[in-house]
Amino acid sequence: MNTHKRLAFWVMLAALTFFHAIAGEPAPKGTPTEAPKTTTTTTEATQQEEASKESPQASVQERVQVVGSTDRARDTPGSAHFISKRELELFQYGDIHRVLRSVPGINIQEEEGYGLRPNIGMRGTGVERSQKITLMEDGVLVAPAPYTAPAAYYFPTAGRMESIEILKGSSSVKQGPYTNGGALNLISSSIPSTFSGDIAAAGGSDELKRLRANVGGTHGRLGWLVETFQLDTDGFKNLDNGGDTGVELNDYLGKLRYESGTGARIYQSLELKVGKTEQFGNETYLGLTQADFEANPYRRYLGSQEDFIDTDHEQFQLRHYVQPFSNFDITTTLYRNNFARNWHKVERTGGISNGSLLANPEANPLLVQLLRGEIDSNDSRLENGALLIRNNNREYYSQGVQTVFNWQKTAGKAFHELEWGIRFHQDEEDRFQNDETWGVFGGTLTQLGVGAPGSQSNRVSDASALSAYITDTIRIGSWSLRPGVRFESIDYTREDYSTTDPLRSQGPTRLRENDERILLPGMGATYFLNEENRLFLGVHKGFSPPGAGQNDQTESEESFNYELGYRHFSSQLTAEIVGFFNDYDNLLGTETVSGGGDTAGDIFNGGEVNVYGLEASLGYRFNQGASWTLPFHINYTFTDSEFQTSFETDFADWAPFVTKGDALPYIPKSQFTANLGLDYASWNFGLTGNFVDEMRTTSGSGSIPDAQRIDDHFVLDLAANYTFLKSYKAFVQVRNLADETYVVSRRPYGLRPGLDRSFIMGLSAKF
Repeated sequence: MNTHKRLAFWVMLAALTFFHAIAGEPAPKGTPTEAPKTTTTTTEATQQEEASKESPQASVQERVQVVGSTDRARDTPGSAHFISKRELELFQYGDIHRVLRSVPGINIQEEEGYGLRPNIGMRGTGVERSQKITLMEDGVLVAPAPYTAPAAYYFPTAGRMESIEILKGSSSVKQGPYTNGGALNLISSSIPSTFSGDIAAAGGSDELKRLRANVGGTHGRLGWLVETFQLDTDGFKNLDNGGDTGVELNDYLGKLRYESGTGARIYQSLELKVGKTEQFGNETYLGLTQADFEANPYRRYLGSQEDFIDTDHEQFQLRHYVQPFSNFDITTTLYRNNFARNWHKVERTGGISNGSLLANPEANPLLVQLLRGEIDSNDSRLENGALLIRNNNREYYSQGVQTVFNWQKTAGKAFHELEWGIRFHQDEEDRFQNDETWGVFGGTLTQLGVGAPGSQSNRVSDASALSAYITDTIRIGSWSLRPGVRFESIDYTREDYSTTDPLRSQGPTRLRENDERILLPGMGATYFLNEENRLFLGVHKGFSPPGAGQNDQTESEESFNYELGYRHFSSQLTAEIVGFFNDYDNLLGTETVSGGGDTAGDIFNGGEVNVYGLEASLGYRFNQGASWTLPFHINYTFTDSEFQTSFETDFADWAPFVTKGDALPYIPKSQFTANLGLDYASWNFGLTGNFVDEMRTTSGSGSIPDAQRIDDHFVLDLAANYTFLKSYKAFVQVRNLADETYVVSRRPYGLRPGLDRSFIMGLSAKF
């Protein structure tokens, strides 16, 4: 489908939706906008909602959210979680990994200790670079190139977010294109209704310095906000020659909104959002041998001296909201994201992959010594004494327009909330990479040669996608039903250019085109047992786009997913338990360098796979209503998986072969997080413990071989806050309180450690 046809389809659907909406009678002004807290009759629900009618701006905010609030999460027909601003402020986390530990059903592989390049999966989708979940900021796709190259080398800065939403199960049909696992939506700071602001400054271990500051307000019809988040640290690893291993992050955000006056017949608002994030990290993919890790887990070999990642991200969003009737509104967002990054990192030593070298150091002891800097490159015993460092230089963009129509109507005893969504999206990845050769001389690296730009990889991949969905949330009596369907139409192109043609003047040497068309139905239901108890169930078809460059043998990734759950909530007690089963027709594996592969971008069939598990959480506030309370919360996740066929493969995570019954790698069977707090007067304390079971690094079954195992670990975090003079707060945090030493990954090149014990102290103020 060409661009003109897509545009015509979008305009026609908008027109049909509009005329269909105005054809019926508008619902009464007090029509409910969320599931009733009691389930006796629609009239009672309407009266309750009339008493708590929200402002127009609250409705605008709902359209960029996927959950909305803790109350809405409780009534969602599916697994939904909302992490509020208050929860985020308790531990002052800027690490998305630590934030998400409080949510069951999420699998995480840490990497560099600060959560800047997250590896997040949901319900066994795989975690590598968060590429199998739908990642959004304010309801807009935000991965570098969500359809073409979703691996998240960019991730929104968690430290500047005011809330975080997680949606799994049948309700995630609205948020695509990745629907096998679920959606993660980060909500940025909203424009305040009055002039106000806050600032939080902190310092800590490893010369850490952190700042978050924002100020904004609303004056008549005009609202605005400016915000920054800054992070600078020397890092917790120790480079052999004493170099820097830290990171510097600078994040800036601005918002400007103009809205109708209070007397306007039709409410409208127009909001512009502009953001820029710069990051420079002296980071590496290079880990350690098993023996060196046991001797000093925080060591970094001299061979990684010149490794760094340099990124630049820009985002632009223009959102228009109009409410022509009290029960009908339209939200349209234009967006553009630009992202550029260069991973300058050592990949080979003496012509051998560092992954192979560190996995079996006894096979090439001299090259391991060279990587450590213990011998020089001109040592006569070496056939090849060069280190190959690659400029993984890539640029991305994603852009599009999306519109959401929301119509609420009461028909008899049933209340309907119909939602239509349509999005036209384009994205691109441009690889223009070259290699450099370096040598080790006298305990430092010296450059020996530089390859021509584009001489290692010279290619462009892009995607154009038209997606649409429709859901109807039907509330009648004790039931809330949400049928829905999603449609994805994707066209991919990949152009490979000669590595001797940096100007790309000779045209592509290879052109690959592929497309996907798929319809994804889903159905969720909630049964209100009474005011405090819910049963819910759901079934939906899952899908993950294959990406550009797939070959003729590559099949799309599809699944049928099922869940059944129970919720309870009262003033003191909250509880939830969910069982899930994901039945994959075909699981795809995508090769990346960060995953240990040598052919980044290649796609591999995994065949039929079953993933199943249990998610449970329990929260209780001891001594509720007294001068002091003890809030307690625990969540537990069990996940297991089985390949249903046997086959040979070159995919690094599964290679060299898979046997029926094998489990997926990097997914622990059990994990739990427990939090115990104390609220007393102006004091707040929180102690969080996170346990992650052992996991395998390559698919397999039975006992895990030592060289393919990441041992279990338990990490404690402590936080304390003291509020004084109403608007000021002093806080202290200790991460990894017990100084647990643990492995987070064996890929791509050797063992890498989790963050050691670190301290953070700071002050915050609001005005």
